[in-house]
Amino acid sequence: MPKHTRFLFSFAALLACSCGAAPRGLPADAITHLNIPYAAGAAERQNLDLYLPAHGTNLPLIVWIHGGGWTEGSKENPPGLKFLDHGFALASLNYRLSQDAVFPAQLIDCKSAIRWLRAHATENGINPDRIGVWGASAGGHLVALLGTTGDAKEFDQGENLNVSSKVRCVCDWFGPTDLIKITKEPGDSPITRLIGGPVAENHDKAERANPIHYIAKGDPPFLIMHGDKDPLVPLEQSQLLADALEKAGVPVIFNVIPNGGHGGPGFTTPEERDMLYEFFVKTLKDTPIPRE
Repeated sequence: MPKHTRFLFSFAALLACSCGAAPRGLPADAITHLNIPYAAGAAERQNLDLYLPAHGTNLPLIVWIHGGGWTEGSKENPPGLKFLDHGFALASLNYRLSQDAVFPAQLIDCKSAIRWLRAHATENGINPDRIGVWGASAGGHLVALLGTTGDAKEFDQGENLNVSSKVRCVCDWFGPTDLIKITKEPGDSPITRLIGGPVAENHDKAERANPIHYIAKGDPPFLIMHGDKDPLVPLEQSQLLADALEKAGVPVIFNVIPNGGHGGPGFTTPEERDMLYEFFVKTLKDTPIPRE
């Protein structure tokens, strides 16, 4: 890819907190809509931010979903704001954390946000048929679920049920998948808090939160990126997902980051940035979008 088209973002933005300042990397002329509630009677965290380029209509949309072990994290300072310079819109959302509501509340919230964005696409200059998702860690888990539960109506609850919560593509950065296999010891953990009890006693709840459980032919294409030295989410978790997608005939790119940790600089090399950019261009811009 020519140097002038290289897409740049800061991985530090993944964990950063905005203190009232404009997000890092936001184009000066961008249009911002902050703290939009996406559910009726929205709880404190059921809101999203929407960033639009100054010009353009019928824009493809990337939705960022933050990580934080389902117990922390924020929609503020999302990575990928430079995508606005390349004709994309970007949304970043909060969802209820596990200390406030156990799974599937987090997935229900993400689907509610996707439906809100689709229902209000025209007024914001967004193409409702070109919505992709991207998330890291716990956010990677949730975007993988969005990609594989498009037909699982049990998770579509609330408003805007006349539109779909399906997404066009998924970029999963080092998200957990099989919560039974990843849990090595009993006791309190982010996974225990997510499902509302010890995994050993709640295999059915852990399986319900496994995106692999829902995979079917026709699911959207995936780009999975995972460091081979990740100390928190073993590489095996993404390998399981990639293998299951491939077996079902779902397009998947599985990119292992050599010496990569749980995020970090390995994810922001020119090669990795280009792979991310090209994936979203191919799946949200270049590929003809069939009407359902």
